[in-house]
Amino acid sequence: MAEIVIGIDGGGTYTRAVVTDLSGRVLATVRAGAASPNKTVHARENVQGAIRDVVSQAGHTLADVAGLVAGMAGLDSPGDQEWAITFTELPGLNCPRLHVNDAVVAHAGALRSLPGIIAISGTGSIVFGVTESGRYLRNYDFHHYASSAARHLSYDAVYRILAGSTQPEDDAFVAQILTYWHAANLTELHERGTAGFVADNNERTRLFGEMAPLVSTAALNGVPLARAVCDAAIDALGVGIRLVGNGFAGETVSVALIGSVVNSGYMKRGVRHTLTASTAKRYHIIDAAFPAEIGAILMALTRYGVPIDDAIIGALKEYRVTTENTLEDKDEP
Repeated sequence: MAEIVIGIDGGGTYTRAVVTDLSGRVLATVRAGAASPNKTVHARENVQGAIRDVVSQAGHTLADVAGLVAGMAGLDSPGDQEWAITFTELPGLNCPRLHVNDAVVAHAGALRSLPGIIAISGTGSIVFGVTESGRYLRNYDFHHYASSAARHLSYDAVYRILAGSTQPEDDAFVAQILTYWHAANLTELHERGTAGFVADNNERTRLFGEMAPLVSTAALNGVPLARAVCDAAIDALGVGIRLVGNGFAGETVSVALIGSVVNSGYMKRGVRHTLTASTAKRYHIIDAAFPAEIGAILMALTRYGVPIDDAIIGALKEYRVTTENTLEDKDEP
């Protein structure tokens, strides 16, 4: 008997799976490894393991699942459906399944599928909008990319340091970066850079990503180099948001900011300022209503024919209240 739905936010760092009953009551949650095949060879087993575990923890079997919606990082073209479908294929799971880019479920959660834009900057970066007519628009569609993910801030900072683009006010920050990389001096870090810093691509991405809080904190503390890095990322995000925003008919467009980078103090203030300075449209920055995995649940319930009423929203808010301080990686496109 169909009694539950599954929502999945398959990011480049973590996979989050949630099971609710048909009234929106959360029965179980699971966090597993990355879901993107671009980030790990274990992506498929991570997703399948998350599905098995979350259904088991909910006290159900796969035969009880009424529907599944999975947002998957790396699912960027129709051809990607071929691998995405296999990630949720399990014996006994015979319900309708929908696989979309993880930005789609993030939007469904943040804006509850209403028209508007999400700007994601955390592990990854994307600007994604759903217009008044239901059309999907991404900055990627224009071949625009806002280099504002965590690793991009770190790369830019390191490049500027190694290029000698520093001033005395940056010295303490530079020392922090050398300590982070266990480098005795700039010559040693430069030499490491000539060999690509780290041989393994995934490990290099991880290390640069985890360095980002040093940059955003330094920017908030007034370090000129860090501010220059963050200002460049803010400008790129602003361009991406306005690029997508000009596809909306209305004069006012809602924007939800998602991810650790764009919600850091200096970055969030900067994005708000750059959008306020825009003249073509008015951009109204709002808080995300729900995380991406709950966006997937909302989509799954809707596809099954369950009306999303106040009772369901109230039940789902209990999930947000109990988990909002522990969720990470809500931001991987």
